[in-house]
Amino acid sequence: MKACGLIVEYNPFHNGHAYHIQESKKTSGANCMIAVMSGNFLQRGEPAIIDKFYRTRAALSAGIDIVLELPYAYAVQSSDLFAKGSVHTLNEVGVSSICFGSESGDESHFIEGYQLYTIREKVFKKILKEQLAKGTSFPEASRIAYQEIGLAASEMDLTRPNNILGFSYVKAILNNNLPIDPLTIKRTKSNYHDQSFSGSIASATSIRKELLAEGTINPDLADTMPAETVSQLKSYKQRSGVWHAWELYFPILKYRVKTMSANELAAIHGVDEGLENRIKKTADEANSFTDWVGRIKTKRYTWTRLQRMFVHILTNTKKTDLEAAKNNPSVSFVRLLGMTETGQSYLSSQKKKMNVPLISNLNKSTSPMLYMEERATNAYYSVLENDMQKTFHDRELEPPVIFNT
Repeated sequence: MKACGLIVEYNPFHNGHAYHIQESKKTSGANCMIAVMSGNFLQRGEPAIIDKFYRTRAALSAGIDIVLELPYAYAVQSSDLFAKGSVHTLNEVGVSSICFGSESGDESHFIEGYQLYTIREKVFKKILKEQLAKGTSFPEASRIAYQEIGLAASEMDLTRPNNILGFSYVKAILNNNLPIDPLTIKRTKSNYHDQSFSGSIASATSIRKELLAEGTINPDLADTMPAETVSQLKSYKQRSGVWHAWELYFPILKYRVKTMSANELAAIHGVDEGLENRIKKTADEANSFTDWVGRIKTKRYTWTRLQRMFVHILTNTKKTDLEAAKNNPSVSFVRLLGMTETGQSYLSSQKKKMNVPLISNLNKSTSPMLYMEERATNAYYSVLENDMQKTFHDRELEPPVIFNT
């Protein structure tokens, strides 16, 4: 059985994601589609609108055969560490290819870009260091450095989020000589950050914006998602009472910051260069999460970087907690969230070949990396009523979702 890997967040799963699955299956010739998906907190430093189990069900109903969880230590990180965790997780389960969306839809651009990057990597790093020393944000410093080494052509526009991530996936595959073919398909219609939608293909950003603003799913919005996603969104809100967004966590974050010393805050991952003092000062002034980030944001500290930092404050994730993720050559476990019958058959033949444990719930391992998962779980559900917090948390101890087609 041939497997193709997808690196996803599905926040929420929409028609563009369904198109990605269909085209990836055609392009790769695979008969088992495996998604590695961020858990309850996402790469750009946001809580997922519904939890990972509801998002897993939506994915399994739409053509994914296995959903694996990207560990928290990799999920809420910049593109290179996010890519490292994702690619190595998929490599552990034996995928023969990884297919991602990009602006050009041509993997040769990424492979040629990687070859140029390896030749001029020292120049890239020198320019990057110089720009960061001037106070330039990491994304802008990277863009300037890429431009200086010749990676600025339209087909490799590394200001576009999907191209940035795709390039990081290719680097992770080729740097580690993994037996995986990088494949890409051209994105269709909507852009990653589009704030509004029209028609049946919309960005996840625009869908979330509409969901949170309206508090309900109108017919036009429903048309942008498969019926199962709509069902899972409605079911989650009916049961939990919320769709998750940063503003729900504002009082908890404010309490956390005000009860931490400056030294305790400085130990949190992402709190760098004296930023703890600015965070504590603005905690008294801010009247919402958005207002708080706006008061801290500078040219050097982007919105995304600050959101990630706040996730780590919320989950009490220290700099020392993430050393293993940075230094280990691969992942230390693979977490299974759900599968179809095809997925079960594939894993039965594959799991004996794996080099790390396949974890089906948080009750069967004492890995330090899994302690981070426990904290992230508690933080994510902390905005629910007390009885619901326990109900949803206990799902972590149950077997994976089994979806029968």
